[in-house]
Amino acid sequence: MSATLFIDGAAGTTGIEIAQRMQGRNEFTLITLADDKRKDDDARREAINDADYVILCLPDEAAVSAAAMAQNPRTKIIDASSAHRTSQGWSYGFPEFRKGQRAEIASSNRISNPGCYPTGFLALITPLIAGGLIPADTPITCNAVSGYSGGGKALINRFEQEASIGFRAYGLSMGHKHMPEMKHYSGLDHAPLFAPSVVHAFRGMFVEIPLIRTSAMASADDMLACLTDLYRQEPLISTLPHSDELLIRNGCDAHDGLDLYVAGDGNHIRLIAMLDNLGKGASGAAIQNLNIAAGLTETLGLRV
Repeated sequence: MSATLFIDGAAGTTGIEIAQRMQGRNEFTLITLADDKRKDDDARREAINDADYVILCLPDEAAVSAAAMAQNPRTKIIDASSAHRTSQGWSYGFPEFRKGQRAEIASSNRISNPGCYPTGFLALITPLIAGGLIPADTPITCNAVSGYSGGGKALINRFEQEASIGFRAYGLSMGHKHMPEMKHYSGLDHAPLFAPSVVHAFRGMFVEIPLIRTSAMASADDMLACLTDLYRQEPLISTLPHSDELLIRNGCDAHDGLDLYVAGDGNHIRLIAMLDNLGKGASGAAIQNLNIAAGLTETLGLRV
């Protein structure tokens, strides 16, 4: 028998892509609600407690309410919002970024998908801090660019209606919702200075940590060797030689991989991650966590 899966928020950008990818997956039977029941709390509560697995694709407040509806101890919840990423009792759904995380996810009934920007940031910085290649008290800046699909339907509509927008900087109040998990899981003593932005491409993401090397830091070559060794056996993460340019292109297909680069000239180092904000940064990560939670081959249904 196949397991049952309910996607709460299946009409949103992330939920739509997960539902599309789950078509044809005979390991799961989708529980769906009629359009007039999607916001009916009684119908949602019943679906959540009838399901073996639930993926929440909701705003933070709604995700907290939905998680509280689950009374069936069998039900495993994967939350794609930022509501539970640093919450006690929730496993952080980034299996590759540190040893033991995959096993923790597999044994948990509450899994929180990582944010898209933190996926790139933590993949780079966490192992380098843990390995002592970058001191934990180093002031860190993270510059990042995302395709506009990362902002959900409202931002998608804005970018598609206002063709003149080429670049949008935001988060200037320094209170971006990804900051808590970036600080919490990085091992840094202080939160990074995070500078997110959006460009006129539907999907794709570029996350960069520029460093001015101090005597307490390892070399770029040593940082690359650390990352290469950690991720050598990971099917979704690659450490690659860099060229003089890295591009986010319009019209890219969904991609669930994460590509890491280290560039340096001795005193200056650029740590760079590239990923699909809707793939490894959202829907693909949720499916990866679902596969792990269900004891299936981790890459089933993923696009590498």
